[in-house]
Amino acid sequence: MSKPTVRRNVLEMKNSTKEKEKSNQSFLSKHLKKVYPVGLHKSTSSLSLSSLSLSLSQNSNDSSLTDSSTPLDQKISLALRLIAPPERREPLVAKTAQQQPSQQNCDGELKRCNWIPKNSDKVYFAFHDECWGVPAYDDNQLFELLAMSGMLMDYNWTEVLKRKELLREAFSQFDPNIVAKMEEKEIAEIASNKAISLADSRVRCIVDNAKCILKIVREFGSFSSYIWDYVNHKPVINRYKYPRNVPLKTPKAEVISKDLIKRGFRFVGPVIVYSFMQAAGLTIDHLVDCYRHSECVNLAERPWRHM
Repeated sequence: MSKPTVRRNVLEMKNSTKEKEKSNQSFLSKHLKKVYPVGLHKSTSSLSLSSLSLSLSQNSNDSSLTDSSTPLDQKISLALRLIAPPERREPLVAKTAQQQPSQQNCDGELKRCNWIPKNSDKVYFAFHDECWGVPAYDDNQLFELLAMSGMLMDYNWTEVLKRKELLREAFSQFDPNIVAKMEEKEIAEIASNKAISLADSRVRCIVDNAKCILKIVREFGSFSSYIWDYVNHKPVINRYKYPRNVPLKTPKAEVISKDLIKRGFRFVGPVIVYSFMQAAGLTIDHLVDCYRHSECVNLAERPWRHM
C-alpha cells in the first residue's frame, strides 16, 4: 500500500472518530435536557457535567430511582459518574455533617438567645437548654411551670430555679391531687421555710390553684387537654430575630388568663400566662439563630406530640 493511501486512511479514521464523539455529546446533552430539569450548556465540559452529577448524586441511594430507571438513564448516570471528579462530592458531605454556622458564635460555641448572658448561672443555662420551649403535656409538670411562672412577680427565673428542688419537695412534686388537700399546718410550714422564701399568700395561691386544676380535670379529662386546646394542640412557632420582637403578652395569653381567673385561679395575669406558655412549649420563642429553636420546632412537629 502506498504512503498517500495510508495517510488518507488515517485521516479518514480520525475524522470518523471525531464525528462519533460529537454525535455522542449531542445525544447525551439532548437526552439530559429531556430527562432531568437541569439547564445544560452546549459545551459538555467536565465542570458543567460534574455539577450536574453532584445534584443528582444526592438521590443516588433512592431505590425507587434505581427501580424505575431505563437503560438510557443508567447510561447517562454512568457517564456522569465517570466524567465527574469524585473529590467534588466531598465538600457537600462534610457540610451536612457539621453544625450549621449560623448556630455558632465566633468562639465556636452554640448560640443561645441573646437574653442569656455568658455569666448566667448554670441552672438558667440548663433551663434554657432543656426545658424552656419544650412542649410539656404532663399535668404535674404544667402545674409546676404555672406555679413557678407566678413567682416571677417576686423573683427572676434564676432565683426561682435555684429553689426548684425545694419547691418540688414542699409541694409533693406538684401533684395537684396532693397539693389541693394541704391543710393549714402544711401551708404554715412551707411559708416559714426561709430557704423557699414564699409568703403565706403565695403558698395559699398555689394550693387554691391546685383545687382549680382538679375541677378542670373533671371537666376536660386533664389540665393538659384544657390548656393545649387553646393552641389547637400544636405549639405556636414564632420566628423572632431580636429580643425586642418577643412580646410580654399576646391576645391568646389574655384569653387564657381571663378564663383561668374566671375559674378561680390567682396570680395568672396575661404576662404570667405568657411566661408559662413559653416555658411549657405552648409557644416557641427561642430566637431563630438560637440552636434550641430548630430543636424545639422538631419536637413541636413530631407526630406523637400530643401523647
